[in-house]
Amino acid sequence: MFLSELNALKLWGADIGNAYLEAFTEEKIFIVAGPEFGDRKGHILIISKALYGLRTSGARWHDRLFDVMRDMGFSPSKNDPDIWMRPSKDGKVYEYIAVYVDDLAIVAQDPAEICKILKDKFKFKLKGDGPLEYHLGCGYWRDPDGTLVADPKKYIERMMEWYEKEFGEKPKKMKTPLESGDHPEIDESPECSDKDQSRYLTMIGQLQWLVALGRFDIFCATMTMSKFRPAPREGHISRLKRMYGYVSKTRIAAIRFCTAEPNYDNIKIPQHDWMRTVYGNVKEVIPEDAPEPRGKPIVTTSYVDANLYHDVVTGKAVTAILHLLNQTPIDWYSKKQGTVETATFGSEFSAARTATDQIVDLRNTLRYLGVPVKEKSYLFGDNKSVVTNATIPTSVLSKRHHALSYHRVREAVASGFLLFHWIDGKKNPADILSKHWTFVSVFPMLKSLLLWRGETKDIKNEPTISDKDKAN
Repeated sequence: MFLSELNALKLWGADIGNAYLEAFTEEKIFIVAGPEFGDRKGHILIISKALYGLRTSGARWHDRLFDVMRDMGFSPSKNDPDIWMRPSKDGKVYEYIAVYVDDLAIVAQDPAEICKILKDKFKFKLKGDGPLEYHLGCGYWRDPDGTLVADPKKYIERMMEWYEKEFGEKPKKMKTPLESGDHPEIDESPECSDKDQSRYLTMIGQLQWLVALGRFDIFCATMTMSKFRPAPREGHISRLKRMYGYVSKTRIAAIRFCTAEPNYDNIKIPQHDWMRTVYGNVKEVIPEDAPEPRGKPIVTTSYVDANLYHDVVTGKAVTAILHLLNQTPIDWYSKKQGTVETATFGSEFSAARTATDQIVDLRNTLRYLGVPVKEKSYLFGDNKSVVTNATIPTSVLSKRHHALSYHRVREAVASGFLLFHWIDGKKNPADILSKHWTFVSVFPMLKSLLLWRGETKDIKNEPTISDKDKAN
C-alpha cells in the first residue's frame, strides 16, 4: 500500500472465487460413490480438482498461481514468496501483487488490465475486483486532502458486536488500554470460569489481529495480557474489557500513508574515525541478488525504548520499537526481553541491538522489493548513555555481559548506514509500545501517528488537553 502511494500507482483488490478448484491434484485420489450419487452408487470416482479439505489442495493452488504469475511476467520476491513483482511497462517502477490464499492486493499502473487477463485468459472467477476498499479486515479510503488511510473500523465494529452478544452490554469507554503502572501479573483474583476462559482466548485473538491491522497503541497491553491465556483470572478478563472500551472510544484511529521524506537537516552527523577500532573499514553488507532499484527512494526511521522491570514476577524488561518508512508507521514491536537486566542501561542496549537487527532486515526487505533505500537509516533512543556508548569510538564497555549488544550496534554505526541519536523520552513514540501509559503523556504522539487527518508534516501546534482529560 505504501509503495502504491510512493510511486503514484493504482491500488486494487480482488478475491478469487473457489480458488482451490482452479487447480488439479497430482496424486491418485478416489472415492466410492454413496447413495447421494444415485445410479452411480458404488462406482469408483476419481477426484481431479484440488477439492477443499484435501491435504494437498493448498500446495496445488500455490503451484497453479505460481504458473499464472510467471506467465504474466511476475516473479516472487526473494524476501516474501507471496509478493509477486515485475517492472512496469515504462520501466520506471515495479508493479506488485500481494497474495493471501485467494485474496489479491494489486499495485500497478493498470490493475484493470491484470484483472482482465486473470478472468479472460486464465478463467479465474474474480469477485470484488476494483479499487481496494477492504482487505483482510482493514478498510481503505482517502482523507479530504487525498491521503490514503488504512483503518480497521469495520473490524472493530465486529469486535463490539461480539462483545455485546457475549456480555449483554457495550464496553465502558476508556482513555487508555490499561491503567498506568498496572501489573496484572500480581493479580490474585479467582480464576475465570470455563466460559470466561473461552471468551478470554477469543478476546486476545481479536486484539492481536487488531494490532496487526495498525493499532499499535494497544500492543504493549495485548502482549502483557497474552501470557495469561492458559489460566486467566477474573481481574485479567476485566482488564480486557477495559481494552475493548479503549478501542471503542478510539475507533477513528488509523494509519495514514504519508510518503514525504522526513526533514533531518537539523541533525548533525558525527564525523568519527572508526578505522583504529576493532571494526576497521567495515561496510554495510548489501545483497548482491537484489533486483535493480526503481522508483522513489525511502528513508527509514526507527524509535526504540525499553521498560525495565516491566514484569515484577520475572523481573524482565520490555523492548519496544516503532519503524517508519518516510513518515508512515510500517512496523511495530513490543516483547519481553529474554534475560533479566539489573539496570536501565542493559535493557536499553539490548533493545537497541534488536532495533539494529530489525533495521538491517527492513533495509534488505525493501531492496528485495526493488525499492531505492537512502544511505542512512535513523534510530532514535532516549537513553544518553547507550547512545554515547554506541556512537563514540573511544567509549569503553564496562559490563561484559552486554558485549554482543554493544558490538552489534557499534558495528552498524561504524559501517555508516545507521545514525543513532538521542531523543527526549517525552517525545519518543516507542514509549507507546513499552509501558502502560497515561492519556496526557502520549496523546501528542498518538495524534500525529494515528489520529491526525492528512499529512503529519502539517501539524504545527501541540494539542491542548482539558483538565478533565488530565485527571484521567
